[in-house]
Amino acid sequence: MDSKQQQTQRIEAAVLRRLLDHLDEHKEVQNIDLMNLAGFCRNCLSKWYRAAAEDQGVTLDYEACREIVYRMPYADWKALYQHEASTEQLEPFKRDNS
Repeated sequence: MDSKQQQTQRIEAAVLRRLLDHLDEHKEVQNIDLMNLAGFCRNCLSKWYRAAAEDQGVTLDYEACREIVYRMPYADWKALYQHEASTEQLEPFKRDNS
């Protein structure tokens, strides 16, 4: 890998860390809101993390990837921060995923 590719990887890694920091700082943003606005959520990031690890020959459990993204065990995050989705939140999700 040449130095330009290494630099690109370092930048991309820094961007991912910043995105995870940002999501961690804004726990009030629910996954359904992310899905409705951007078409992805923290769980999607966890799945992408796992797939990227597998592409590199590293086996990671999905729950371990969730812990990386959520910065705590998912069950703890869910208990502390996840709220029941409102009808207003569910409607766009149902419409887009039907």
